[in-house]
Amino acid sequence: MNKKNILEKSQTNWKKIDAMTDEEIDYSDIPPITDEIWSKGVLRKGFKPIPQTNQVTLAIDRDIIDFFKEHGQNHKKKINQLLRAYMEEHQAK
Repeated sequence: MNKKNILEKSQTNWKKIDAMTDEEIDYSDIPPITDEIWSKGVLRKGFKPIPQTNQVTLAIDRDIIDFFKEHGQNHKKKINQLLRAYMEEHQAK
């Protein structure tokens, strides 16, 4: 975002928004949340946040790359997962 965009004054009438009651808010463009939608939800407790990734250059043998490419998409993600599992196993010791 450039400096010009940050400094532009909002055209929203905030006084009008603040004065509105819940009943005055138009929800007609939002579909209702049904029991079916809630039933598809996933409760995630105690999960670890995904660590930030950094792009690096790493020399990996061609046959290893080919192996992972042959076994599905996201071969780079799978290699990262395997390296993480190796790291966590060796940190535990």
